[in-house]
Amino acid sequence: MTSRSSRATARPSSEGRAVARTQTLLPGKDGVGTVRRTTLPGGLRIVTETLPSVRSATFGIWAHVGSRDETPTLNGATHYLEHLLFKGTRKRSALDISAAIDAVGGEMNAFTAKEYTCYYARVLDTDLPLAIDVVCDMLTGSLILDEDVDAERGVVLEEIAMTEDDPGDVVHELFAQTMFGDTPLGRPVLGTVDTINTLTRSQIARFYKKHYDPTHLVVAAAGNVDHATVVRQVRRAFEKAGALGRADAVPVAPRDGRRALRAAGRVELLNRKTEQAHVVLGMPGLARTDERRWALGVLNTALGGGMSSRLFQEVREKRGLAYSVYSYTSGFADCGLFGVYAGCRPGQVHDVLRICRDELAKVASDGLTDEEIRRAVGQLSGSTVLGLEDTGALMNRIGKSELCWGSQMSVDDMLTRIADVTPDEVREVARDVLEQRPSLAVIGPLKDKQADRLRRAVS
Repeated sequence: MTSRSSRATARPSSEGRAVARTQTLLPGKDGVGTVRRTTLPGGLRIVTETLPSVRSATFGIWAHVGSRDETPTLNGATHYLEHLLFKGTRKRSALDISAAIDAVGGEMNAFTAKEYTCYYARVLDTDLPLAIDVVCDMLTGSLILDEDVDAERGVVLEEIAMTEDDPGDVVHELFAQTMFGDTPLGRPVLGTVDTINTLTRSQIARFYKKHYDPTHLVVAAAGNVDHATVVRQVRRAFEKAGALGRADAVPVAPRDGRRALRAAGRVELLNRKTEQAHVVLGMPGLARTDERRWALGVLNTALGGGMSSRLFQEVREKRGLAYSVYSYTSGFADCGLFGVYAGCRPGQVHDVLRICRDELAKVASDGLTDEEIRRAVGQLSGSTVLGLEDTGALMNRIGKSELCWGSQMSVDDMLTRIADVTPDEVREVARDVLEQRPSLAVIGPLKDKQADRLRRAVS
């Protein structure tokens, strides 16, 4: 991503040395939508987007660590740690943390992904100082006590069990395993029962110390916020915790670009007594930094992104073979996935798979029509804007952009990039992605003959 504009100022200390660097990344219009970044001497980055017309604010802290940063024995540690940071600090108990936000009608949560973790709170603008204090306290002052590790182990195991009960979720994990194998990107974010049962307090504490350094963190706030005030409050919170880091620290380096994708044509089948068969057919996609991602987004929308898409029309509307069918993309720092999901009756899985493969082959060889591309551009543009209508979504956008790209792109620039996608670019990326030999993951009550037939389907 690129910034539309950048104006930097450094505020000197009483000794004359710079203590912080502030940049206006996006100027906004009449102050509305202005995005600023301040980098503190210890490497902590703080980005804000100002919307004076709203009465809410969302504050979040993003950590540049996810499940792909785990060793096999630490699988699930990132998510386990996410839970533990809610269990208490030197200043607050677990009840104090939740009660503080509940008492002002706010919302507080966190999520862990393959490459990052985010902790956030959404509150009234007048309660933003409280949200900043609570979230910063959690990130800098967590105790990670032995008794909390033991108690939360059961909660994490229950979350794994809950996920296992939903084959629609499990099939995507199975597909990641199919594509990446026994590598960090191929392992489940939650970890496994075995790894969670063996993780110790000391392992998790070392993981916390290593990955929650200020150079690995991005603070983001959006809504009716004042940038200088947010910076001052965040700095005060980190200084009290002694967590600002060294003055000569630099932000964490980008991931090293190692690729974990395996050879195509792999099949993973999980035999379960479910009412539906859950299918993911896919192949390597694009890294999130690939400039072709805009064309791939248009392709994905036209192929399986809505009710007018090719797959929805062919599989559901014309033949009634599935209730849910869609395509999706996942972009990581150095690679990506393109997948097609469908849930159908077990006896129809072969027909659904055949239709999906036929449509992918048609689009790869013949491309999409100009009308399909025009419609997809409009749909993608509209969904992009509508998805940014609350302060939580805006905080996610600026926080993730800073963490993953190190820069910001305005909504207008995003819409321009989508609108500028040409039919030729879409057809080219369709050939590049869809002509690859696919891999397959299926969960359902599969008989031996069905399983053999499915294995041959991608051979």
